[in-house]
Amino acid sequence: MSILKFENVSKGFGDTPVLRNIDLEVEEGEFLVLLGFSGTGKTTLINMMAGLDQPTSGKVTFKGAPITGPGPERGVIFQNYSLMPWLTVTGNVGLAVDTVFPGLSRKEKAEKVAHYVQMVGLSHATSRRPAELSGGMRQRVNVARALAMNPEVLLLDEPLSALDALTRANLADEIEGIWESDRKTCVLITNDVDEAIVLADRIIALNPDGTLGEEFKVAIPRPRERSAMNTNETFKRLRADVTKYLMDVGIEAKVEGTKVLPDVTPIHGVPAAVADAQKGLIDNRFLDFSQLHKVYPTPKGPLTVVEDFDLKIDRGEFISLIGHSGCGKSTVLTMAAGLNEISKGAIKLDGRHVEGADPERAVVFQSPNLFPWLSAKENVAIGVDKVYPRASRAERQDVVEYYLERVGLADAMDKQAVDLSNGMKQRVGIARAFALSPKLLLLDEPFGMLDSLTRWELQEVLMEVWSRTKVTAICVTHDVDEAILLADRVVMMTNGPQATIGKITKVDLPRPRSRKALLEHPDYYTYRQDVLDFLEEYEHGAKPKPKPQAMAAE
Repeated sequence: MSILKFENVSKGFGDTPVLRNIDLEVEEGEFLVLLGFSGTGKTTLINMMAGLDQPTSGKVTFKGAPITGPGPERGVIFQNYSLMPWLTVTGNVGLAVDTVFPGLSRKEKAEKVAHYVQMVGLSHATSRRPAELSGGMRQRVNVARALAMNPEVLLLDEPLSALDALTRANLADEIEGIWESDRKTCVLITNDVDEAIVLADRIIALNPDGTLGEEFKVAIPRPRERSAMNTNETFKRLRADVTKYLMDVGIEAKVEGTKVLPDVTPIHGVPAAVADAQKGLIDNRFLDFSQLHKVYPTPKGPLTVVEDFDLKIDRGEFISLIGHSGCGKSTVLTMAAGLNEISKGAIKLDGRHVEGADPERAVVFQSPNLFPWLSAKENVAIGVDKVYPRASRAERQDVVEYYLERVGLADAMDKQAVDLSNGMKQRVGIARAFALSPKLLLLDEPFGMLDSLTRWELQEVLMEVWSRTKVTAICVTHDVDEAILLADRVVMMTNGPQATIGKITKVDLPRPRSRKALLEHPDYYTYRQDVLDFLEEYEHGAKPKPKPQAMAAE
């Protein structure tokens, strides 16, 4: 029996259509996942289920009756926390109970609040206010508050997207556990394919034109233990099918006013100034981290964040650096960039000690930090003018335009940074880094703030440009698939403080690489399992004895 139903629903804002001709039925007790990316109308769809938006045409019903506004039978959990900052955990959950169950006694209300606070694992934090809670804990309060209203349908609008990977996975497991125990109808919006498969009975993709796309039934028995999924053939096939569908309809249809990267080499090739800058470099142990330590002074004494980080990287190698939050990944990267002082040990690049920042070491941060009043071309040119002082103005312009073309911004070079989307800004950041013709490219979670589809696009862009330059590169990431996709070796760090290298996996997969091709490769999931096993070992703050690093220095 369907509990929610859309009949030929369309929704637009002004002259802009968002959703078109939606026919959808949500069965009572099912876990439905709507999977799509920014701009596909996911939030508008769930807002109409919640009664926060009305269709422009068509009909949305709950148990056969038209939805005309919000109701307690439809609980909503949003991406942001929406908590009252002056109330405690108990107070925020109690607010919902007071609203929905005004007739209960004070004792009954308190018992109901305590039950749901305990259900999300926050009994130890009942008296804390939102400012004293982590992002994951704040979202748990949101979940408890929605559940305390005892809704028949739970509507989840990307509730986990702002959380780190580990917290996100743990909270997703809790939501699945709650659904299993209560069998409430759940509708989840996400852009994470793995999350969708682990949670859903049924996945429906949303197309960029606002129509419903392909439907995927998830026939994997529950409970679906995440690490076990990596060896589950049904999971792997479904993952490949969903990814392929999203990339085909999403990346091909996504328009940012830029050209698709052509698979051709420009007639002038790599700019001469770039080729000249790359002559005369050593090949073996091009980048050498030797017994690197980072120690910070604290009121309680010195705190060693990173210790005995020892790694030798050959010229042209691409390294992914992965580990849980707080393991010192970014600390290592900023020391390599010369932005963070080395406490002990040394870093040598091309035979010389790293001391202070230098354009020979280009950094791409999570936020691209562009000058908003300058155009894309002018933002890239700032560094190029300094790096190639003997090049002519025309040659420097060639360098700028070559790399902006490579990242797909040929038609947007003259746009001001303030007018660019987040994805386009990060493209400029990547072009700027490559245009410096650096000896070392350092990427600190460069795609962490982007939705999955944009992240996939820019990973392809990064691989395409890197394949032309073969610049030595280190990418800090928390994404296992990104780490394997990009790297020649994945370097895994133990938990901090006193974090060090725990394991190194060499990734012997063919290049050039694409996400779709790797998902079909017979060895891909073996590499993935290797990294997942390591991360799981360190998942809950444990500090197992680091594994031998015999592979690290080779």
